[in-house]
Amino acid sequence: MADNRIIGREYEQHILKNLCEEKEARLVAVYGRRRVGKTYLVKYFFDEKFDFFFTGSFETSAKVQLTLFRDALRQHSGTDRQMPQNWFAAFDQLKEYLTGLKKKQIVVFLDELPWMDTPKSNFLAAFTYFWNTWGSTRDGLKLIVCGSATSWMLDKVVGDKGGLYGRSSRSIYLAPFSLGEVESFLKLRKGIVWNRYQILEVYMILGGIPYYLDMLEKGLPFTQNIDNLFYRDGALLCNEYDFLFRSLFKSATFYRQVVEALAKKNKGLTLREIKDEMEIGDGGSLTEVLKNLCKCDFIREYSAYGKKGKGSIYQLTDLFSLYYLKFISGRTGLDEHFWSNVKDTVRQAWAGYAFEQACLHHISQIRGALSIKGVLTNVCTWSSPKQTDKDGTEWPGVQIDLLLCRDDHIIDVCEMKYCQTEFVVTGKYAEQLRERNAVFTHFTKAKDAIHTVLVTTYGLKQNIHSDSINNVVTMDDLFQFDH
Repeated sequence: MADNRIIGREYEQHILKNLCEEKEARLVAVYGRRRVGKTYLVKYFFDEKFDFFFTGSFETSAKVQLTLFRDALRQHSGTDRQMPQNWFAAFDQLKEYLTGLKKKQIVVFLDELPWMDTPKSNFLAAFTYFWNTWGSTRDGLKLIVCGSATSWMLDKVVGDKGGLYGRSSRSIYLAPFSLGEVESFLKLRKGIVWNRYQILEVYMILGGIPYYLDMLEKGLPFTQNIDNLFYRDGALLCNEYDFLFRSLFKSATFYRQVVEALAKKNKGLTLREIKDEMEIGDGGSLTEVLKNLCKCDFIREYSAYGKKGKGSIYQLTDLFSLYYLKFISGRTGLDEHFWSNVKDTVRQAWAGYAFEQACLHHISQIRGALSIKGVLTNVCTWSSPKQTDKDGTEWPGVQIDLLLCRDDHIIDVCEMKYCQTEFVVTGKYAEQLRERNAVFTHFTKAKDAIHTVLVTTYGLKQNIHSDSINNVVTMDDLFQFDH
């Protein structure tokens, strides 16, 4: 059933293929960030041949949802149906229809499941009852459910401790495209052949989100494409940021405030620092919001070296949100050719941080380039303020954004540099690297060997100072597929 119109997703297609070959009934939950291609994957894998297909409607009442469900059932069955008064009656009608099908395999696809779960509708209870009492016993039934509200999918279906606990046969997390997948998507789907530097820059703006990438137009310069998507009148993505939060979270405003607080601090913030930044108390709601934002791929949670899980730091990593908050949010009267005309200094300041985030999305590729995939590795960060020892020794402040702490007693200290040419190590920069490593070793008491790794676009220019770099990872390495 796999379709060559699907770019990448080999592992996910492999899972679906195996489940379809099994005789038993299977409930499959597909989840991931909105616009990441969940519906596309399911539709084209099954060649849009479903025995029943229904999509929930955003911000629509239970009565309207039930009417649409009845209409979908009538379309698939060819038989008129009474208006179901509740979701229990609706699923009873679905059971009656499916029972009459004389097929070895039945495929049902319920898309945007969280949107069906409107207040006081008892949708989840009815869905659970339908699956537990009938669906799970019907050999050959493949029930595929999708949802963009990742936290809802994980709490209510995948990790539910209630009626669906242990009932999901398999969950499939769909991540945004990697750089290699973006390159394949643009070439095979859109006919766009850009160099890797341009593809990297579009990734740093749109992330690996197929829905956004599909809006790019062949034949237009890269910069004009970005102008068209964000800055011209009626631009397709100018309101996307607001809709993202409204469609994913019930308390959309609070979620946005957290994301926007994190956007102000590149290095990230601790829970306490977020509370101080937002001037809120010690309620548990913030912890829940941070957990949900992590689940939905907006932020990441990581630990500082030596903290062992304590004092978690939260950092905004959604590239689309980073770009929007930097160049669009709160601005009025923007030039419709803004990205084509913006000064290089402004673009480079943003690109340096966006490149760091792109690298953090490709840790596996970095480890592959360093030939350490077979070595147990912890990913963390470390920082130290400017301070003076008791003996009067002064130590400068240091910020290290990526440490690969390896089980073979080597710590890779990664320097991520976005450049238009080969990176040049100057005498001053070489001294800064030596000083930074000395600060790290002094305050952490690390006994492991310290290696400096340069992650950059076009590699390292050899000179008398380049031996201060132990290993180099290039842009081409980041484009490798993760096998």
